[in-house]
Amino acid sequence: MSDTRTTITLRAASEADIPALAALGRDSFIAKFGHLYSQENLDRFLGETFSDEAIAGELADPGRLYCLAVDDAGEIAGYCKIAFKSAFPEHARGERAMELKQLYTAPDRVGQGIGALLMDWAMEQFHTRGADEVHLSVFSENTGAHKFYRRYGFDKLADIYFWVGDHRDDEFLFARML
Repeated sequence: MSDTRTTITLRAASEADIPALAALGRDSFIAKFGHLYSQENLDRFLGETFSDEAIAGELADPGRLYCLAVDDAGEIAGYCKIAFKSAFPEHARGERAMELKQLYTAPDRVGQGIGALLMDWAMEQFHTRGADEVHLSVFSENTGAHKFYRRYGFDKLADIYFWVGDHRDDEFLFARML
């Protein structure tokens, strides 16, 4: 019997990764949440968030940092995006709150430990860059994500909202002091 495991390598994203990164973001979002929205709202959100132009803008933002999880074949299996300033300053308890913006794994790669590798990378970045608190927003009904983030010491801090077109999602702001 052959060994079908692949090695995952973490690396920074580059401009050459934009199309694959945009596609992975769209595919992951649709797989997990697409059923919640009208096609119009979903299409608008995907265009605003996961177009090549939107990803290029994020990569060029000095307040953002992307990390890719890449397999042996060079395919992006997941990614993480962090922000050096939290988008939720009104909830900050620390002086240097940073934010985990996205942590996505390719739909066919969920459960392979990729999310943990990326989360470990993100936490290291937050520590290295002097964060004293980390925020992240998570869909209120995504209990698997709640469990995952609690393993890293995060817990609910506040009720917040997330808009996909004109559809409002109830979200939780999770936080952890460092």
